[in-house]
Amino acid sequence: MEIGIIKNIKYTHAFQPIINIDAGKVVSYEVLLRGKNNEPPGFIFDQVPTERLMEFDQASRERAIKLASNLGLECSLSLNFTPGSILFEGGKYVENTVAVSQYHGIDAKKLIIEITESEAIISSNELWNALNKLRRIGATIAIDDFGAGYAGLNLLADVQPDLIKLDMYLLRNIDKNGPRQSIVRAISDVCLDLGIDVLAEGVETEEEFDFLNKLGVSLYQGYLFAKPGFECFPPVSIQYLKR
Repeated sequence: MEIGIIKNIKYTHAFQPIINIDAGKVVSYEVLLRGKNNEPPGFIFDQVPTERLMEFDQASRERAIKLASNLGLECSLSLNFTPGSILFEGGKYVENTVAVSQYHGIDAKKLIIEITESEAIISSNELWNALNKLRRIGATIAIDDFGAGYAGLNLLADVQPDLIKLDMYLLRNIDKNGPRQSIVRAISDVCLDLGIDVLAEGVETEEEFDFLNKLGVSLYQGYLFAKPGFECFPPVSIQYLKR
């Protein structure tokens, strides 16, 4: 897919672990866009013409899949999609992603499709149907940055994901913030009723972790456990894999 100006943009990827403290292991790696010198995503996206962003995003996913395979991926791989990219041309990009994954030896059952709430959803029915196709081949559906985007609880009800990732800003200093504690408790209770797993992302302190752990959260991602690994799968603080 990397043609024209997109092919000339220099970029690569980092991987950040997602851990299950009950299972005591890394269960997935989230793909993160990086420049060749570890520059942040904004540095790369600034080089992409607006009308080519969706095309570039797909080319980036396909390159990340190849890199993850070359690194010897054994667990799941988390890939970000906007609702628009999922619905583009009847699901073209999603189908290509699955095909590229299988070509590189990564089964669809190892894919976690993270829906970012960065844009409004025009048709929840269309999105629901597209995501159900992914479920039928074994992919996991997640809502990324839950609580920070357009849809919120409506997306939770309409999409019925397998997993939500609580937004890091909702969790920041949660051990000291009563209103945030009440919100996260309520979300956790709703997800428990709906059979949806909860992942705490962006956890940075022991105090944040202790509160969430007592709340019953098992899935975590954040600097407290491991920083993103530039073109590698980084080690995880072993203490959190022994609890």
